Amino acid sequence: MSSGNASEQSRRFCVLSWEQVQRLDSILGETVPIHGRGNFPTLSVQPRQIVQVVRARLEERGVAVRNVRLNGSAASHVLHQDTGLGYKDLDLIFGVSLPDDQAFRLVKDVVMDCLLDFLPEGVSKERITALTLKEAYVQKLVKVCNDTDRWSLISLSNNTGKNVELKFVDSLRRQFEFSVDSFQIALDSLLLFDRCSETPMSESFHPTVLGESVYGDFEEALGHLSQKVIATRNPEEIRGGGLLKYCHLLVRGFRPTSEADMKTLQRYMCSRFFIDFPDIGEQQRKLEAYLQNHFAGMEHKRYECLVTLHQVVNESTVCLMGHERRQTLNLISALALRALAEQNAIPTVTNVTCYYQPAPYVRDINFSNYYVAHVHSLLPACSSTTYQTWLPCN
Repeated sequence: MSSGNASEQSRRFCVLSWEQVQRLDSILGETVPIHGRGNFPTLSVQPRQIVQVVRARLEERGVAVRNVRLNGSAASHVLHQDTGLGYKDLDLIFGVSLPDDQAFRLVKDVVMDCLLDFLPEGVSKERITALTLKEAYVQKLVKVCNDTDRWSLISLSNNTGKNVELKFVDSLRRQFEFSVDSFQIALDSLLLFDRCSETPMSESFHPTVLGESVYGDFEEALGHLSQKVIATRNPEEIRGGGLLKYCHLLVRGFRPTSEADMKTLQRYMCSRFFIDFPDIGEQQRKLEAYLQNHFAGMEHKRYECLVTLHQVVNESTVCLMGHERRQTLNLISALALRALAEQNAIPTVTNVTCYYQPAPYVRDINFSNYYVAHVHSLLPACSSTTYQTWLPCN
């Protein structure tokens, strides 16, 4: 490796400060509920317990774990607490070898075995199968196996949106959407310290924990995070183009450094989004799932995100025919108005036109299906927040 390449590689990494190590230790020690469906009990576990048990069980079954990392918004929160993003999912990456379908099945079976171990005392486990556990506790199960990517994801259910996501990665070409979510923190040294040291951590005695930005330059990416800057490269490589995350960042107060460059990137984002989700039904499911997963507890931000998405799609979509574009914009408008209604924020209007389907017994030819009700805005009485109450639909 040349000295230039070595220098470039070294810029990807940084040793965490004592304050950052404390935040990491706190996240790993926080009890996270895994909610069961139906009559299944809630599992109360710590992320460090999950990592230690899953890793040990994999190695018992002959699967070597190269490393374990914390990824995504939780890693960003560790590195810079006041990002305005907070963190929802706990993304844990296990580096493993997945050469064939049998290895994928083994990983899934191991996780199900661990869930069985986490069931509280008093629960009869004899008749509980892996399929039953999957139906009860797994929110999402993904398997990707192609020429460039070999990985699987098991997302454990949490009713507040803070899912524990276990990702088992052999290879993954694209590991980030934007620089602010490109951080990965190696957990191995901290977990080893837990097992081996009888002395509690302190500022003068704690393990060396390494962070990495898969965006490339760690300090540059950390600067973007602290200054709320949106930066990415090659968004056409991202599934969905990073479009929804981009709108999410805009709503959270992040801004691109160059408006001109971002306009170009927006066109790539929109094009990739509509390649991956060409059908209006797929688009609706994707949007509803994103809003549900990323705005739990922040429902008031859903409307703002959808208005922003409408604007971006309206300005930057060049790959759709006219009727397809209008169809998508209509969908976003409908979801935005639904989000507004869920906030009990009635638009500022003097007349609301309601449509009623007449009952079968109505036979009067003079009966009108339309009723115009004169109403007054409730917004001033309910909230000081002002909302854009309409969306242009071209």
